[in-house]
Amino acid sequence: MNYNQNNKIAQITSQTLIIGVDIAKFKHVARAQDFRGLEFGKPLHFENTKDSFDVFVEWIREIQGQQDIDKVIVGVEPTGHYWLNLAHYLKELNLKLVVVNPMHVKKTKELDDNSPTKNDVKDAKVIAQLVKDGRYAEPNIPEGVYADLRIARKIRDLLSVDLQVVQGQIHNWIDRYFPEFLTVFKDWEGQSALQILKLNLLPHELVQLPDQEILTHLRKAVKRAVDISRIIELKKAASVSIGIREGSDLAKLELSTLLE
Repeated sequence: MNYNQNNKIAQITSQTLIIGVDIAKFKHVARAQDFRGLEFGKPLHFENTKDSFDVFVEWIREIQGQQDIDKVIVGVEPTGHYWLNLAHYLKELNLKLVVVNPMHVKKTKELDDNSPTKNDVKDAKVIAQLVKDGRYAEPNIPEGVYADLRIARKIRDLLSVDLQVVQGQIHNWIDRYFPEFLTVFKDWEGQSALQILKLNLLPHELVQLPDQEILTHLRKAVKRAVDISRIIELKKAASVSIGIREGSDLAKLELSTLLE
């Protein structure tokens, strides 16, 4: 047992009401006990709603009054994101919330009945016991600008993943329908290459387009002068392309969708 766990155990006194909550998507289960493991009352089943949260807090206050206990610590197993609503609610009421490791819950509940089987009521008891033994962590629940930063980071991570997926799909499209494209443009994400792709033409269609029309289209996005020889080289590659022609209409729809 390390010093940090000793310090956590020291916070659990005879004046501490320990609440273990098994979190689910729609309905939670809570059980209450003291520092010895002596349980108070029956398990409380409450929903993931404001009214039910109020009932949960009233239940806690009632037990506090009956047992003459002034401190409360609520332990939860962080199941996905479902515990966050309750965590913010309790924080507003200055009720301390801690989290326990799901692996610890799985291992510890075998001690009671020699079974690791999932059971909401049993899990709530195990969570409370883990809190009693100091096997918990205090989560960092950001507020104000820090909450904004966390959300912004999540959005950025999601967009980065989405962008990588789309980039791979566009590269896949080029390999299927115009593999010679990358012999002319080394980087399809360059301004000139992207502008060519936005023409939304397959190689056999690109060949039919006049050089000057392609050049005019390029200059809409590329400010510096575009060498006509690059266009000639591209059309030459397109004329001998082994790109797939079947399903051309939807192939072009796929490309325009990905680029958008």
